[in-house]
Amino acid sequence: MVISFFMPISHLNFIQSFLDYLKFQKRYSQHTIISYQNDLIDFFDFSAVQFTTSEPSEIKASYVRSWLASLKERGMEAKSINRKISSLKSFFKYQQKEGILLKSPMATIVSAKVKKRLPQFVAETDTATLFNYVEFPDDWTGKTHRLAFHLLYNTGIRQAELIGLTPAHIDTANNTIKVLGKGNKERILPVSSDLSALIKKYLADKQLLFANADSTVLLVNEKGKKLYPKYVYLLVKKYLASVTTIDKKSPHVMRHTFATHLMNNGADINAVKELLGHSSLAATQVYTHNTIEKLKEVYKKAHPKA
Repeated sequence: MVISFFMPISHLNFIQSFLDYLKFQKRYSQHTIISYQNDLIDFFDFSAVQFTTSEPSEIKASYVRSWLASLKERGMEAKSINRKISSLKSFFKYQQKEGILLKSPMATIVSAKVKKRLPQFVAETDTATLFNYVEFPDDWTGKTHRLAFHLLYNTGIRQAELIGLTPAHIDTANNTIKVLGKGNKERILPVSSDLSALIKKYLADKQLLFANADSTVLLVNEKGKKLYPKYVYLLVKKYLASVTTIDKKSPHVMRHTFATHLMNNGADINAVKELLGHSSLAATQVYTHNTIEKLKEVYKKAHPKA
């Protein structure tokens, strides 16, 4: 943990206890835990400077509102502010759970209004161009890029889930893969026989070409090492730039693309929810908006009275 200049050691213990709870009981990812840590240190530093206290028991709702106002003045977007509100709410809820506080100062704090934006996705014509006409180099890097893209588009898995796939997760006989998602929740995803064959060939080539390749993961780079987030981001960005002009070109856009294409082609929303590994239907419903826009487009083009 990065020790703040302003915060007393006693309060750092409060934060560490909460972070340990997130890690060992909630099983949050390291990335998520670091986000919570940064949010909490930022707030309690602010409180120490502005209100000369960083003790949870002395925090008032007005202190939180002042902090939120300062974030807005710095130009922070509502979505990011809401994430920080969520961090504080979780922290103070934990303090209540542990019997340290009787009341949370977050009880009267409301989230900022966020302008709804539909998730960006790659058009079906563009994905067809990518897989049918764009050539991946005939070397190990090209093979890895090609398989990574097919997995992202055909399964909708997250970047971290892709990197974490292991050979043991692959069942080529039944054309399925096992994915370890958020909170260590497992889900079984169907894949096409073509993708299953591509994975099988990749594993065979990997065994032939690399004597010391990382055998704990499916995908490895040209050095036989496990992929890392920036590697996946850059390869997705590179190939999407050749077929689409959308602003965002990230692995998560491929997840949006997977879900949107399914919905546009009549997939049941509950099935899409299960495939994506969403814990609630609300997270999946954003894709129905894209479907409605598609229906409007079809209506305008096809209906005589449109």
